[in-house]
Amino acid sequence: MKAGAAVTDITPKPGTHLAGDVGGHRPAQTVLDPLYARAVVFESNGRMLCFLSLDVTIITLEYTERIREGARRLGFDPEAVMVHATQTHSAPSIGHFMVDPDFPPVPSDREFVRGGDAAYAAFATERAIDAIRQAHARLEPVQLAAGSGVKDGLAFNRRGVMRDGKVCMPWFGSSHASPLGPTHIRHLEGPSDPEVGVLCARAEDLRIPAMLLHFTCHPVNVYAQPGIAVSADWPGAWVNAMRETFGAGCVALAVNGCCGNINPWPAFDLDFRPDHRRMGRALGELSEKIVRSLTFRDESKLAWTRKVVKLPVRKVDETELRDAEEYLAQHREPPWLKDKPNRVDGKWNRTAWLWSIELARRRSPELDYEIQAFRVGDAAFVGLPGEPFVEAQLAIKIASPTYPTYVVHCTTQYVAYLPPRDAYARGGHEVFFCKVEPGALETVTKEANEIVGSLFA
Repeated sequence: MKAGAAVTDITPKPGTHLAGDVGGHRPAQTVLDPLYARAVVFESNGRMLCFLSLDVTIITLEYTERIREGARRLGFDPEAVMVHATQTHSAPSIGHFMVDPDFPPVPSDREFVRGGDAAYAAFATERAIDAIRQAHARLEPVQLAAGSGVKDGLAFNRRGVMRDGKVCMPWFGSSHASPLGPTHIRHLEGPSDPEVGVLCARAEDLRIPAMLLHFTCHPVNVYAQPGIAVSADWPGAWVNAMRETFGAGCVALAVNGCCGNINPWPAFDLDFRPDHRRMGRALGELSEKIVRSLTFRDESKLAWTRKVVKLPVRKVDETELRDAEEYLAQHREPPWLKDKPNRVDGKWNRTAWLWSIELARRRSPELDYEIQAFRVGDAAFVGLPGEPFVEAQLAIKIASPTYPTYVVHCTTQYVAYLPPRDAYARGGHEVFFCKVEPGALETVTKEANEIVGSLFA
């Protein structure tokens, strides 16, 4: 087995639109910490696969295909390249993702409502390809080891079930303002996943040139605070902590799990304050303990597989669709809010989203959804596009024939949220911003279990 790793800087220029806030124009003002493209390449017996992690909010299929074409020119099978956005909400996206490509044009000063920044996407894509090229050039013999720990208190289910059975997204606040706590919430809808995973490649001189890190949580610590600052959030802070521990030559690559319904603050602790550096340090401390417990060994097993699953596109209620068509006919340009500069009226955003789903359904009643599975030694990595709920990840881990198994969200393309079937009736942010019919997540889970099983048969 050989491994190589590399990092390239993808920090945006001042004024670049930061994604992650529906309908808000967020031109970058300051940099709390730089953004990077990180690539880790493995090679065994002439076969290569690549993990690419990007400190961005979203990547669309168009740009994933460009990156894979660049990797193909280096000798990679495009299906052996997993392209992952950590989903930090304090970074740009690579590609437009908020409205359908067939949606009518919007004025240039409101192009941000589509979600992306075209100039940044082109820049970051080229830098990502360069990271793969450099990682490939640095291949060297390694031994492998993988292991996990558990860290509670860092990530929490973010769907609070209220007294009427509907859900809200809990937010931190003040126990002084609400001395009895958030009494409108009866309980949280589902689980979280406290597993902290590490896969290490160790060189012959005992250096660790490459490391894959896995945890599951929305990177929204910086986004939730005042100001418009660029940050890689907790994945970047975690990677920095590992570099400080194991040296500047250690390239740690963070892969975020299925965090569609997971946030970094507790629903019932109103005095909590998000802090991405504190979270990164906590993950780093446990990761160091995990690494020191590992036993490295020679390994040659390297495999990958991919399957494209057809998911039915959600059919929007006819009344809602008719209202959306009428509203957009009257508001062809996204209207600014009078009291909030740089923000478009929320009704326009929600209406445009519904109409975009309908445009996608008219083009094709089914959405192509790519599931990837990689085998590195005895460890499995599963790549799932969009924002699946954590329930899918837990089911995949439990059903897996190998340990550890790590699930990676926001790979390949953006397909919005994937809630479990029983979450649809409770509504909420994630159900509204969902493109697929109930049962889609269960289909994805079943298919993922099958392809992971095929790698270890």
